Amino acid sequence: MTASPATALEVNLEKYARLIVEAGCNLQPGQELFLTSSVDTAAFARLITRTAYERGAKHVTVRYTDEQISRMHYDNCALEVFETMPEWAALLNNSMAREGAAVLSIISEDPEVMTGIDPAKAVANARAAHAACKEFYDALDFGRTVWCIAGAASPAWARKVFPDMPEAEAVEKLWDAIFTTARVHENDPIAAWEAHRASFAARTRLLNEQRFDALRYRTARGTDFTVGLPEKHLWNGGGDTTTSGTQFFPNIPTEEVFTTPHRLRAEGTVVSALPLIHNGTLIDRFSITFENGKAVSFEAEEGYDTLKSIIETDENSCRLGEVALVPFDSPIRNSGILFYNTLYDENASCHLALGQGFPDCYEGGTDKDADELLQAGVNKSATHVDFMIGTDDLSIEGIKNDGTIVPVFENGTWTGIFA
Repeated sequence: MTASPATALEVNLEKYARLIVEAGCNLQPGQELFLTSSVDTAAFARLITRTAYERGAKHVTVRYTDEQISRMHYDNCALEVFETMPEWAALLNNSMAREGAAVLSIISEDPEVMTGIDPAKAVANARAAHAACKEFYDALDFGRTVWCIAGAASPAWARKVFPDMPEAEAVEKLWDAIFTTARVHENDPIAAWEAHRASFAARTRLLNEQRFDALRYRTARGTDFTVGLPEKHLWNGGGDTTTSGTQFFPNIPTEEVFTTPHRLRAEGTVVSALPLIHNGTLIDRFSITFENGKAVSFEAEEGYDTLKSIIETDENSCRLGEVALVPFDSPIRNSGILFYNTLYDENASCHLALGQGFPDCYEGGTDKDADELLQAGVNKSATHVDFMIGTDDLSIEGIKNDGTIVPVFENGTWTGIFA
């Protein structure tokens, strides 16, 4: 019996899985893969697993999540339950780090599944996870472990993005949007991503040569904000490299160049440009005001309590850990799709992040411990939450130590030597 020819969706799913395993994770023969996926995308997780074994994986460990059950936990368990992490879960994560496993997260969440939960429980859960899995998170933060986050279409997510379509049609359209942002429609997506990586090199080199002391942001929406940069900051983008020299792509897709700001040097107000989904809760039309690097006040028309919980996760979650530059005419913005997912929406807009800074965005940072980095201005926190502030009229000025001002963005996009 002759097998039916593969559909276009099946062909693209195969190409996407290969891109994630071979380029995103750069999985090496004999290496472990630690895969997290929702039960709603189990079929794609199986495809990833098969692709990893074809690549020569030693073993693929798959941990499934179920957001409906997670919601039941939040609705029915006392706060104290979230204040500790089960020993088996901590052992799983930490042992994967010790084994040198590539860490892959396939995300597909319903953007509003956690609406109405007690934010204190989510905060307690994040704190407990970072305390119990210090070995795991240190491996990620300090460049010892390959990690990758990529999306997969699920019915609940597709219904939110395309609410006027029948569910099956919405899922197919979301898959197509995911493929487009990941360059899967190219004849050779892996080659396209290597070219994409190379396209960032000149711009990051130019930014690093400028040695800016600070960046000033302004928009008509009300953003008027200056953020300082550590003296030894480094701009990065287009991919990452472990301390042992393995190149990988932490995010598929990615359109940003980014660095870590000085945790004590942020002044002024930033106004959101896009909604933020955090732990299944929508935060929209919000602003944050900073003094001496600290978020001292904030407003939100929707999701105020969740925004408050982010800022109050720990003593340093009120400070910034990332500044990222993305032109307004990025491919994701030009798609006209609001994904209600930070992995995608952050690549449509300049953004900042509250919480953990990047050791590899500081000269010699991966050889320092967290306290040394803290002294150098790199933030330390149990959270890292991106939020979008880029608009079509955004201007960004680079300010040098001698007071020289260099236009970096005008009307939402690169200017001068950076264009």
